[in-house]
Amino acid sequence: MKNRLKEKWAAGEPTYGAWLAIPSPLVAEAAAMAGFDYVCIDMQHGVADYQVAVTMLAAMRGADSTPIVRVPWLEPGIIGRVLDAGALGVVVPMVNSRAEAEAAVAACRYAPAGARSFGPIRAGMAYGPSYFAEANAEIACIPMIETRQAVEQVDDILSVPGIDAAYVGPADLSITYGLPPGVDNPGTVFDEAIATIVDSCNRHGVTPGIHSIAGLAAKRVGNGFRMITVSSDLTALTAGMRSDVKAANEGGSTSSSGKIY
Repeated sequence: MKNRLKEKWAAGEPTYGAWLAIPSPLVAEAAAMAGFDYVCIDMQHGVADYQVAVTMLAAMRGADSTPIVRVPWLEPGIIGRVLDAGALGVVVPMVNSRAEAEAAVAACRYAPAGARSFGPIRAGMAYGPSYFAEANAEIACIPMIETRQAVEQVDDILSVPGIDAAYVGPADLSITYGLPPGVDNPGTVFDEAIATIVDSCNRHGVTPGIHSIAGLAAKRVGNGFRMITVSSDLTALTAGMRSDVKAANEGGSTSSSGKIY
């Protein structure tokens, strides 16, 4: 049981991920085989329920991509269930205080480091008999910093032992500063907020992460982020299909894939 994502963070390497909103094991398998450092099943705003998420995690088995899940909310029950299903990281939305950060860590760790209940039904099969001994070190606890309130308390939040990465939700962060939702709001207080988050991450030995797109990846690496989501299944699917229908209507000779099946 080795979390390659955490190994790369420890080495100071940038990592790139894909985000899954479509409830499909086939899509999860394709994404996991595509070369991303991590693939995240989104149970907050995506449409996968728990049973489908389990099948998606199973479909990713054997890939080099680290499987992680964004849970719907900070609730120990669902955090424990996705970990028992085989997730090697949990993204926890809307963590706005030290107490909430402590609760997130506790839900991800077995005692004495936390309060996670033992019962890794699928994880035990996937990772073997050493799962319990290795889980606390290998599981990534990733609270989201995505509000003005969280930015104002970011040092308190990120000083909690057991946090591996902090993941910025740029849309919600923008909204709480009175800006339009989006992956970037350059030249505004948004820039100051993400700089504050990265600085705090660096002080506390936490990996800075952010939801983004491929076109902003270089900028985000320059900002200091080392966990950067650069693709999403629904966006990629829609863009590819629109490109194909445009090429067809314009008399193009090949599709976006360049292949005919």
